Amino acid sequence: MAGVDSSTQSCTVVIRDAATGALVRSGHAAHPDGTEVAPAAWWEALQAAIADAGGLDGVEAMAVAGQQHGMVCLDEAGEVVRPALLWNDTRSARAADALVAELGAKEWAEATGSVPVASFTATKLRWLAEHEPEHAAATAAVCLPHDWLTWKLRGTGSLDDLVTDRSDASGTGYWSGVTGEYRLDLLERALGRSDVRLPRVLGPSDAAGRTPDGVLLGPGAGDNAGAALGLGAAAGDVVVSVGTSGVVSAVSPTPTADETGIIAGFASASGEHLPLVCTLNAARVLDAAGRMVGADHDGLSRLALSAPAGADGLVLVPYLEGERTPNRPDATGALHGLTLASSTPAHLARAAVEGLLCGLADALDALVAADVPVERAFLIGGGARSEALARIAPAVLGRPVLRPTPGEYVADGAARQAAWVLAGGATPPVWDAADTETFEATPTPGVRERYAQVRDLTAHRVG
Repeated sequence: MAGVDSSTQSCTVVIRDAATGALVRSGHAAHPDGTEVAPAAWWEALQAAIADAGGLDGVEAMAVAGQQHGMVCLDEAGEVVRPALLWNDTRSARAADALVAELGAKEWAEATGSVPVASFTATKLRWLAEHEPEHAAATAAVCLPHDWLTWKLRGTGSLDDLVTDRSDASGTGYWSGVTGEYRLDLLERALGRSDVRLPRVLGPSDAAGRTPDGVLLGPGAGDNAGAALGLGAAAGDVVVSVGTSGVVSAVSPTPTADETGIIAGFASASGEHLPLVCTLNAARVLDAAGRMVGADHDGLSRLALSAPAGADGLVLVPYLEGERTPNRPDATGALHGLTLASSTPAHLARAAVEGLLCGLADALDALVAADVPVERAFLIGGGARSEALARIAPAVLGRPVLRPTPGEYVADGAARQAAWVLAGGATPPVWDAADTETFEATPTPGVRERYAQVRDLTAHRVG
């Protein structure tokens, strides 16, 4: 089985054994920088990553997971109309505000599970219609990055063969995870017309066709849904990803419709729902704290673990780049409770780790408040390598924390999906679980209480 992770920065291909999930080989290739990219670059990177993995000899099925949202516009001949706008291109922020104002946040949440923000495809289509009407007029089909790659792998060139999956469709702003149908009225509100072709939404184990060489194709997935599938997450499991941003998502049997916009009501890659909350400040909080105390990540961990829980009252509110959860784009970070006793590198290191975790715990609380089942947490991402973060997390989150061996979980999820499509059945194949460490600790509610007391005192940017 081959699984592909076509992320913002790079393309990774894993080849895994269909029966056990054991890694056979893998490959990697870089993507160009920027928030506007020619899709051909993704195709070139995919070919390079496949070659780096030793080719597809012996591969019976494959699937592509990748960066969510974005906008790929195709003309009637299947040619790309303009470079794709990626999820992190914010030029459509005003379009998002306008769409929400026109319909209302509650109505958007009830219709699609989410309130649109600049990353969503619908907002980019509104921007296109307003700023590049000639490109909007030339658009005959709209798809997402992973849809386009699956379509290219199919090789027919027919727009009728465009497909997507539930997880990625749920991030467009014009598809409902409850009804399983596109909302063409919302598409028309965004683009000004609803006659463009949209990818057919496949079920979790539906085949998307075959490559010209006969390799069976899966429907693919958005990156967060792919990671959950790769980890084997089930209802009650939360995936806490500590990367540049923090992402807290949970597999849930029921949908959410949060009109505050804190929770994005996405779908999972296994047939359920995947409500998700994002924070702007995550692993880079550790980077910043390390610079302040003159320590690398390992040194910062040792310092943090040498200080007492609660850091003797020292609290870091880590809004170093503003914040999304809660929505405070102009906020700055702040230290509270500094005393002679707490003015040590160890206390600052502990406060940084606890502050980062309190921000993620706020995101987790939002899911709990929406009746999403939460029992245990998987800790993944670059920041998860911090020993202090892993050991302190269960105390702050109040739940056991599992840290899998670092791996390519998005690509693994795509490979597991490919095996599912090949084998058929109601559930994905059971593969040998990744090695995990389980961390448990006595909850420290006082840390969160103190954080909550000072969180709203955070200063705002000046100038």
